Amino acid sequence: MIFIPLPFVVALLLFIVLIRLLRQEDWHAPEKRPFLLLIGIYALQSVLIGIRWGYNVLAIMPAQAILAAVIAALAWVSFRSLTLEGPPSFARLWPHALPAILVATLLLFWHEPMGLALILIFLGYGAALLWLARHGPDGLIASRLDGALLSYRSLLTTAAALIAAAFADIFISLDFDRTGGTHGGAIVALGNVITLLILGGAASIASGGQPAEEQSPETPPAPPTMPTEKDGAVAASLNALMQSREIYRDPELNLNRIARKMSLPARRVSIAVNRIHGVSVSQYVNEFRIRSACDQLIKTDEPVTRVMFDSGFISKSNFNREFLRVTGTSPTEFRRRSGMADTVDAKAPAFVSP
Repeated sequence: MIFIPLPFVVALLLFIVLIRLLRQEDWHAPEKRPFLLLIGIYALQSVLIGIRWGYNVLAIMPAQAILAAVIAALAWVSFRSLTLEGPPSFARLWPHALPAILVATLLLFWHEPMGLALILIFLGYGAALLWLARHGPDGLIASRLDGALLSYRSLLTTAAALIAAAFADIFISLDFDRTGGTHGGAIVALGNVITLLILGGAASIASGGQPAEEQSPETPPAPPTMPTEKDGAVAASLNALMQSREIYRDPELNLNRIARKMSLPARRVSIAVNRIHGVSVSQYVNEFRIRSACDQLIKTDEPVTRVMFDSGFISKSNFNREFLRVTGTSPTEFRRRSGMADTVDAKAPAFVSP
């Protein structure tokens, strides 16, 4: 019977995900390319792990160690690209090649501290990703608003996974010292399966951050301070932009695009919305989308799916969730009630934005 290591199966699944993403028309977007490369490298690493632990080929270990350093750095670069107003410059990217260079140098001249170096690399980038998450979903300004929350959760999951990988390396080292590596293969196999789950989130981001079928509602950010006069001016300008140009109908809208249209820093727009309305930018925009959907449901006979797309949503689960959050009912039920004037007047949805 032919033996196929579990990591080979994981690699096959990752290559299938990568091919599916490459077939999408918008795969060449600057913020998506790092995630596509990340998935490809994870798939390659899964192959190396399968060769090493499935067939006990020790010669593959140096490449596996170098690739591990590349993965940690590329995970940071990928999520960092979602926080930038433009594509990252070479000056910002080249330092992240140093971890892989360091590991390669140690492999050539000094093997002993190589394990410790990998542990520190994973811990460092894991902590850096947690630091990147400090601004919440609105900090991912290049992520589509329809999927910003999922992108943020993927960021936190990846950070946790890098830190967990560092501890896994510690456990593997201890296992080799005490038992000669009896449990090392099982630990690596389990880590590889966890990696697949992480890449599921990364793949969602690379394909546009499409939310999962079930998500808990996004928690509105707490206003850090009392709103200022400048906050009110920015919020008023944004509201005028939404009403006059209806940019909320753009399904690919993100905070970065909104900020460019207003000629303001993305963080300035986010703070103003948080302080004035007490919600995230994605919730603010979605309320305009729901308002448009309600108007169409009342005045037209268009199918709910057509109304959803015309309002700026591309995910049915996200549309239904946001519709329930704002109106307290489903789109179908809202349309049914709209035929009863008294009921509609009594239960008209209350929107945060004026």
